Amino acid sequence: MSRRPYNNRRREIQPKHRINSYIRVSEIRLVGDNLKEISDEIGANIETGVYNTRQVLDWADQVNLDLVEISPNATPPVCKIIDYKKFLYLNKKKQKEIKSKTAKTVIKEIRFGPNTDSHDFDFKKRHAIKFLEEGAKVKAYVHFRGRTIVFKDRGKELLLKFIEDLDEYGTPEGTPRMEGRRMHVLLAPRKEAIKKK
Repeated sequence: MSRRPYNNRRREIQPKHRINSYIRVSEIRLVGDNLKEISDEIGANIETGVYNTRQVLDWADQVNLDLVEISPNATPPVCKIIDYKKFLYLNKKKQKEIKSKTAKTVIKEIRFGPNTDSHDFDFKKRHAIKFLEEGAKVKAYVHFRGRTIVFKDRGKELLLKFIEDLDEYGTPEGTPRMEGRRMHVLLAPRKEAIKKK
């Protein structure tokens, strides 16, 4: 059985939005902040409103721009006369801005042993305060290695003291609980503590 020859030709990439002749409705709603410039160039008064699609395609052609469907589910669909590449660029830029504005939750971990001494405890507590003031959540946990698993009560006391000492900076999202060989608690920063910083 002979193999089919490999087709090396790239497929034509369909645009993400319907543009120009792909817009097959009879009427569209035209919007845009460049309608005055287009009006001046064509010599006709074009304002936001519902128009015959062929008429708007003709205007777009006269000013060497594309007719881009921006809201296909509206009745009639909403379109803009704009350079399609510029439209994609502006969309991408807008998405980046939205992404950067959404707050990313950072979780910092603080590890204790069941026999952590007071000096080490205070040192780790200072780190936790710094993290909470920066707006990060803090996951504090006691890791039980080998036979230290018998000191669960000591681990719980240590985490409760940690919660109590950080009350001004963070609030616990629940009580200390065991997961495998770890007992942990998650603290969320208090808004007042972040503002103070």
